[in-house]
Amino acid sequence: MSTTTPPLVDYDEAISRFDPVIGIEVHVELGTATKMFDGASTEFGAEPNTQVTPVSLGLPGALPALNGKAVESAIKIGLALNCEIAELCRFARKNYFYPDVPKNFQTSQYDEPIAFDGWIDIELDDGEVVRVEIERAHMEEDAGKNTHVGGATGRIHGAEYSLVDYNRAGIPLVEIVTRPITGVGDRAPEVARAYVQTLRDIFRALDVSEARMERGNVRADVNVSLRATPEAPLGTRTETKNVNSFRSVERAVRHEISRQAGVLDAGRTVTQETRHWHEDTGVTTAGRVKSDAEDYRYFPEPDLVPVAPSREWVEEIRATLPEMPVARRRRLQTEWGYADAEMRDVVNAGAIELIEATVAAGAAPAAARKWWMGELARTAKTEGVELADLPVTPEQIGQLQQLVDAGRVNDKLARQVLAGVLAGEGSPEEVVTARGLEVVSDDGALLAAVDEALAAQPDVVEKIRGGNQGPVGAIIGAVMKATRGQADAGRVREIVLERVQQG
Repeated sequence: MSTTTPPLVDYDEAISRFDPVIGIEVHVELGTATKMFDGASTEFGAEPNTQVTPVSLGLPGALPALNGKAVESAIKIGLALNCEIAELCRFARKNYFYPDVPKNFQTSQYDEPIAFDGWIDIELDDGEVVRVEIERAHMEEDAGKNTHVGGATGRIHGAEYSLVDYNRAGIPLVEIVTRPITGVGDRAPEVARAYVQTLRDIFRALDVSEARMERGNVRADVNVSLRATPEAPLGTRTETKNVNSFRSVERAVRHEISRQAGVLDAGRTVTQETRHWHEDTGVTTAGRVKSDAEDYRYFPEPDLVPVAPSREWVEEIRATLPEMPVARRRRLQTEWGYADAEMRDVVNAGAIELIEATVAAGAAPAAARKWWMGELARTAKTEGVELADLPVTPEQIGQLQQLVDAGRVNDKLARQVLAGVLAGEGSPEEVVTARGLEVVSDDGALLAAVDEALAAQPDVVEKIRGGNQGPVGAIIGAVMKATRGQADAGRVREIVLERVQQG
């Protein structure tokens, strides 16, 4: 058989001839202070191999102790995903050799997860709702981090040597596994992205993780298979590992659909394997042949007792759950009066919390959206940062809008005030004072500026006096220029008309 790679099939063509089925495994690092089975710190960014204990290094005789906060967080996640919470569950040893797992086994949960049989509704960009069924959510520990030095790809192939950092080994994880997601057709990539994004939002709402994908707090393994028709048996799946951005999740699904269609068109069979996602080229490449559960030789963890959360404790946790993100978005959209497209833009920009806090600081919802989705969004894009990372707070935007509402600054001056706040010059009030930006509303000063403008443009005065009010704008413009944009344009117009009539 030829070893050449079959050409990709155009996505739309692939979808017209094959039915895609996807499944997603999401790993979330829990935001506990210590690791899953020992007291080592979980703080991000420490020097390599400084946050380890004999347990996380797998030294002989070191015994694990379960992190109770991690169990509570896992139950919260399970409840938020409408799962059943096990009355009794246990840990198992998942046996395999990787250099970043110092024990040569991962402590995980196999046939007795803490949460199972759940579902979550996700909302696509056009408002369509898709229900995703959750098979299980189980607790486990993270592996360490390999760094391959030398070579062109940063992967082990071609590297001169590899370094291992065990700081991450033992970080508490919850893995959430969907059942096969069927019936979504050409929207499979969008469904995958929206599902991972919905989970990320839930993790943050529950306050169980920072859920920062760029730090690896949330990682998705994306399974894709094709079948001839929706009635046919499931096809052979591939699992693209450790995809860590929403956009990449969507792109990886699209690529795998096109790639697998090419394999099938060439008369070959899809290999059940893990695959690596390459962000720079937008393609996946083969990893290892995918192991089945029996290959890991699971057996019950003898050093940990079973976990038996009482029903009373589970209900106490349920009572503390916050409003879920989708329900919250719908409520806020109604309260704010935003159109569907406006709300989608706000969500996609990550501006919900910023606008909510700005409204709480006294700004009208329309004004809050104008600032965050307008001037500030442009600034964030120019500087290549997230909105939330700009050096301005919702409270300051609320104060700025109050200055506008009070007539103390106009829109043009308000943008100058905002520039001062972003430059670190203080609060909006302080910037107005320091830069002298308050609107000139003193009639004496305005009268002098108006008279000067009228005297300089006698032809315009005659047109206005003849009943043509269009040229009033020229006088107002001259006054605004003379006052450096600080005049109250409405009051200037009144004075101009009064002076012309008197004249």
